[in-house]
Amino acid sequence: MSESRTSRSPVVPRRRAVRCVQDGIPPEKGERDDLRRTVEAFVCGRRAAPPISAAQLGELTDGAIAESGAAAAYRDFVTILVHNALWRDAVAGVPYDRRLLLLPQCLRDADHCPGTIDAYGLLCRRCGRCVLADLHQQAEALGYAVMVAEGSAVVMSLIESGRIEAVVGVSCLSVLEQVYPYMEAAAVPGLAIPLLQDGCRDTSVDTDWLMEVIHLSSEHPFTRLNLDGLRDEVAGWFMPAALREVPGPPDSQTERIAHDWLARGGKRWRPFLTVAAYRAVCDDPDAPFPATVRRSAVAVECFHKASLAHDDIEDAELQRYGRASLHAAHGVPVALNVGDLLLGEGYRLLAGCGPDAATMLAAAAQGHRALSVGQGAELLLRDSGRPAELAEVLAIFRRKTAPAFEVALRVGVALAGAGDGLDGAISQYSEALGVAYQIRDDLRDVDGRDGDAARHRPSVVTALARQSGRGSVTGERLAESGAAEEAWALMESYKARAVAALSRVDHVAFKCLLRRILGKVFCDAEVMLCCRDVGGEDG
Repeated sequence: MSESRTSRSPVVPRRRAVRCVQDGIPPEKGERDDLRRTVEAFVCGRRAAPPISAAQLGELTDGAIAESGAAAAYRDFVTILVHNALWRDAVAGVPYDRRLLLLPQCLRDADHCPGTIDAYGLLCRRCGRCVLADLHQQAEALGYAVMVAEGSAVVMSLIESGRIEAVVGVSCLSVLEQVYPYMEAAAVPGLAIPLLQDGCRDTSVDTDWLMEVIHLSSEHPFTRLNLDGLRDEVAGWFMPAALREVPGPPDSQTERIAHDWLARGGKRWRPFLTVAAYRAVCDDPDAPFPATVRRSAVAVECFHKASLAHDDIEDAELQRYGRASLHAAHGVPVALNVGDLLLGEGYRLLAGCGPDAATMLAAAAQGHRALSVGQGAELLLRDSGRPAELAEVLAIFRRKTAPAFEVALRVGVALAGAGDGLDGAISQYSEALGVAYQIRDDLRDVDGRDGDAARHRPSVVTALARQSGRGSVTGERLAESGAAEEAWALMESYKARAVAALSRVDHVAFKCLLRRILGKVFCDAEVMLCCRDVGGEDG
């Protein structure tokens, strides 16, 4: 475990005596400290890496209670201690000026507080009537950002902007329990200090414990990746001028068509995954990207755009990104040839990526083969004229969609020379992510945002409708059949499988990345709840 600084500011003086200990928290400070030490030692011995799911947190809590002999009434408190033990080293590795101290308004002297409350929380006047002024002063002297707030939007905007990489939060046990799923989904390094009593008014906190946590530091840095910044940087690599650098100036009309196709829109998930994976596992996450990272990212997008060109021909799709598809604009022979050129370009770029090129080429070839088998199964099933069974549709998704995510991640970690021990988790995670991603597309078909369902592409929603005895339904009847709700639940189950796959990952930064990617791909809300959000009273 990381040690706190030896030179510390004086402990914040206690305010008035605690009226009542919050349910679930040991009543005596000595008992609380002993339980903390026992739980930290237990978690350290389990070598668990954050973030972990609520179910995994519950399993560790059960073990910690058995190890410590803590009363069942202290379960919620032990859960907080387990969470803190998991994240302690990561938070200690974040510089003070990248941390946020989040305090509840109920710590103030509600009857005499001269502070004002606005959309950002309490503006403390530093009057000295409560502990807030001292906590503010000592944390800010270290470099912390400090907020006395109960809303969540501002907090998460600071985290997503990259200005804040870790949170030290004080709240009651009930709110901390509500917050956990959101912190886990956003993979936010955080430490929680529970209040000593309930009531949302004139509360108190163990200031010795809080100041120890505030002063935590480590020689081993931890960086929370700025994913939005990475996506913007990667997107810039596919501007026409940038493509003249990598893959290089086009010397023929065929190459110019290929460059135009590469530059067209899209979310760029696959090259982004490659770059983010590299950044998460490399030794120096702040170092400039070597040229091989850009080459590999463009290579991964070349593979993807080649598959789209071929898919559009096979599916008779006349539009892509709101414009004519490649074969609709240039004819099938030209589109086929441009797709083949992009495949060759991708392999050429990977081959020039140094000593790990063979590993990356093998991953790309394996993914290319799996995708082709999946696409072939879809085409043959469609041409057979018979309805697709659910198991067949899911098998197609595993082979057709999941490999691209796996290739992107494998290439990124191979570039950083850190693929050992991650292969199994990457495969399971990518498979679950790919299936969930494709089910999400099927649900969009039902909503009318895509026309694929009308052309009888194998669909989870229609397969579920048939499986449940509702026959072959389309259009409005499909939307009303209830199959969409079943598909949504199935999508969520595959997202849960992706989270479960991360239990095999010991690399904290890479694990945090994959957990956050899941939220980004599916636009899951990354918000934190505080008292006002969960129905508490104003302090």
